[in-house]
Amino acid sequence: MRCLLLFACWMLCSFVPIHAQAPESTVEGFDEWVHQIMQEWNVPGVAVGAIKDGKVVLLEGYGYRDLEDQLPMTPQTLLAIGSNSKSFTTVLLGQLVDSGIVDWNTPVHDYLPDFRLHDEYATAHLRVRDLLTHVSGLPRHDGLWYGRSFDREELFQRLQYLEPSTSFRGRYQYQNLMFMTAGYLIERLTGETWDHLIRARIFQPLGMARSNTSVADMPGSGDFSYPYQLRDSVLTRVPFRNIDNVGPAGSIDSSVEEMLKYIQMHLDSGLAGDTRILSEDNVVLMQTAQSVTGRRDRYPELGPSAYGLGLGVTTYRGHKLVRHGGGIDGFISAMAWLPNDDIGVMVLSNMSGATNPVPTLVSYRVFDALLGLEAIDWNARTRKDYEEGEARREEQRRKREAEQVSGTSPSHHLTDYAGVYEHAGYGRMEITETNGALHLRYDLIEIALDHFHYDVFEGQESDGSVPLEGLRMQFLMSVDGTIDRLAVALEPNVDPIVFTRVKEPESEAGETP
Repeated sequence: MRCLLLFACWMLCSFVPIHAQAPESTVEGFDEWVHQIMQEWNVPGVAVGAIKDGKVVLLEGYGYRDLEDQLPMTPQTLLAIGSNSKSFTTVLLGQLVDSGIVDWNTPVHDYLPDFRLHDEYATAHLRVRDLLTHVSGLPRHDGLWYGRSFDREELFQRLQYLEPSTSFRGRYQYQNLMFMTAGYLIERLTGETWDHLIRARIFQPLGMARSNTSVADMPGSGDFSYPYQLRDSVLTRVPFRNIDNVGPAGSIDSSVEEMLKYIQMHLDSGLAGDTRILSEDNVVLMQTAQSVTGRRDRYPELGPSAYGLGLGVTTYRGHKLVRHGGGIDGFISAMAWLPNDDIGVMVLSNMSGATNPVPTLVSYRVFDALLGLEAIDWNARTRKDYEEGEARREEQRRKREAEQVSGTSPSHHLTDYAGVYEHAGYGRMEITETNGALHLRYDLIEIALDHFHYDVFEGQESDGSVPLEGLRMQFLMSVDGTIDRLAVALEPNVDPIVFTRVKEPESEAGETP
């Protein structure tokens, strides 16, 4: 009853818009520079916003939100913010802490008795705050949810079957499923969906009226962007990727104009006008290092990297920097602020992939200008880093191709590989044989398999549009020679995931099998 009363009080809120004034031009030659780097990196559209001392000083759209129909990008255009959604989930959880419903240091198992991880110690001792700091011991295991039909509850129930790659709190490993679990915890404690609470407790009081929590809402939202990727060096529109099942980790869509209101709330220590969204203590906690990422940046202007609660923490040219990035099919975003300088920047773009550093480049350029510092040519540095990385990736591709043993063939007829294979966590894979080739269906994913060597096959590569392209998998057999397992490297940081063949039911007596 006490929790219900506390939650009733927690739900009370009012609409308080952020104070803003007309944008000002603050960066000389900025428009031309943005267009230049967009062209260089083949990015069709970018929206940029900045605030300083409580005022909007930059609000602009560049390029196109719809390349085919030449519709312009605007500051009001909705784009996916990807993993920048994680801090929204953290704010919701912090509100529950402020209301006394949750304690950061209480084990998750105390609130969710059915919470299970593969590691029994982690199951018993993983605290609420540990959900938000990437120290569960689990690597990404994105193959559990990406392109899958499991809902949040099903994902939650399958966590216990995922193999860790290090001990609990052994090291930082970026991970989406624990943020999904944080959202699921909120739902279980409140009886409301994460999506509803994001709207009621964050969007509405901040005046983020057009923001949403699912790409399913994008086509009907008016000013929105389509997603794009470079495929075979051609800029191509791609389908919206629905990731509602891990929504608390990355499914929010917003505009630069509305995201500036969210950043301003953090800069104002949890206030939106006279309305308190989050306590000052929890705002500070979100922006305080909780785990060390171990990342070493090669440039001295960027300090040691740590992770707070749903936010990254470092320094930029001696100034404390709080930031996070986000990426999902066709979209990359960058959210950042300098809390001690009262400066915030939001950049949204509509192309995903390693060839889009534009949001981060724009953020740094705006920071340089607003801090009154001489601009660093981050684009030249990034181009050099990318070319060196591409050379390494090409070497890895050559080594990978050289691993193939020529002149080999499968040990069985292809029909012997056909069947259903199952893993307690990852679910089912179905292998079929059609016209002398194997095909794999994995929930919503379908792909042809090419023979690599021996009993190893790999997902047929085309334009990168289908998950599992180029992924190798090995069929395994029992001592009697029967193909009975399928090992797939769905998570590179642990041993291949082994799917066991589901035995076909024995036919009834007298029936033709």
